[in-house]
Amino acid sequence: MQKPANFELTMYQGATWEYELTWKISDVAVDLTGYTARMQVRSSYDSPTAILSITTGSGITLGGVAGTVSLTLDATATAAITAQVALYDLELVSPSGVVTRLLEGKFTITPEVTK
Repeated sequence: MQKPANFELTMYQGATWEYELTWKISDVAVDLTGYTARMQVRSSYDSPTAILSITTGSGITLGGVAGTVSLTLDATATAAITAQVALYDLELVSPSGVVTRLLEGKFTITPEVTK
């Protein structure tokens, strides 16, 4: 079992949000062919409602043999999210159903001034 990386993410309300990472084990990219991914942001661990929920094909793109995970939301989508400090995790699901929590941590949505 791999321990998830703890990494703080920041989203700027009203701006296009993009983040890309490469999953590597011993400096070798993990082949993500056939994988799916999911990510949720919540105001607290036990909050019943997600502030943001994205999945493969809907905000998450996986790069196959390159091992890349791209997270993207357009400016309209980020404008609709209330500014706050929250928590998130990003999970990858292998073709055989093994779930790996790749990232977790604080997720800051900074308020937009220009509207």
